[in-house]
Amino acid sequence: MKPPPFDYSAPTTLDEALALLLEHGEDARPLAGGQSLVPLLSFRLARPSHLVDLAGISELGSIVVDDGHLVIGAMVRERAAERHDDVRLLAPLLAQALPLIGHPAIRSRGTIGGSLAHADPAAELPAVALLLDAELVAQSRDRGKRTIKAADFFSGFFTTALQPDEILTEVRIRRPALRTGSAIEEVARRHGDFAMVGAAAMVRLEDGKIADARVALTGVSDIPVRATEAEAILEGAEPTDEAFATAAEEAAKSLSPPADLHGSSSYRRHLATVLMRRTFKLAAQRAKEAA
Repeated sequence: MKPPPFDYSAPTTLDEALALLLEHGEDARPLAGGQSLVPLLSFRLARPSHLVDLAGISELGSIVVDDGHLVIGAMVRERAAERHDDVRLLAPLLAQALPLIGHPAIRSRGTIGGSLAHADPAAELPAVALLLDAELVAQSRDRGKRTIKAADFFSGFFTTALQPDEILTEVRIRRPALRTGSAIEEVARRHGDFAMVGAAAMVRLEDGKIADARVALTGVSDIPVRATEAEAILEGAEPTDEAFATAAEEAAKSLSPPADLHGSSSYRRHLATVLMRRTFKLAAQRAKEAA
């Protein structure tokens, strides 16, 4: 299928891009890597009259370390982040998640900011951002910059807190505490497909016990979900298989995943239980190795 007709702009500065969004309002859409928006255009599920291509804005393409934060520009390609030493060192969970996105050709075009702004509830990066308490920086021509916590950024299916005249410019991630391990696993019908369900976990150990546990799920709601019931159960517990199983089973009781032709709601709930248990265990093992 062919996309509907649209006008196209290729600004080379952020100010120019913001001016275009302000001028064209809700009829305009930013174009990042195009791995999500272009298929939507082709199926005519999205019909913007003006595309503002961000690929030529070099200021959105850097990875730097600033005041204890890893700062990733919104136009950093997923493949570039996957290979970056600072990402592996300061955000190991992100480094673990990136290879699960599609295939290398997709990651070579797809961007960190594009995936987050697209807000697909089956995607890996929204759940990772939620779990890491990432801060997302948005900017508009009139109102300037604002920082949005990941917990407040995803508001619904393919919906975020971004306003029509705003561009997501960067993601800020604080380095995890010492003795913290992380893991992410998912179940997909084929390698490279969106996962039916995914789970990402982080575990911090102190004196042989769990001082902090976190887990986020994909594919179980219209936004990525923190399984806070499991986190509360594990705080202060011994990092045992029994503790992880109990926490996962209790958290799964409150889940009501959507059903489709790939799996029923009960099947997705079962997958969530299994994946939470696995990722907690692997994250705890890595925390012990990091001690």
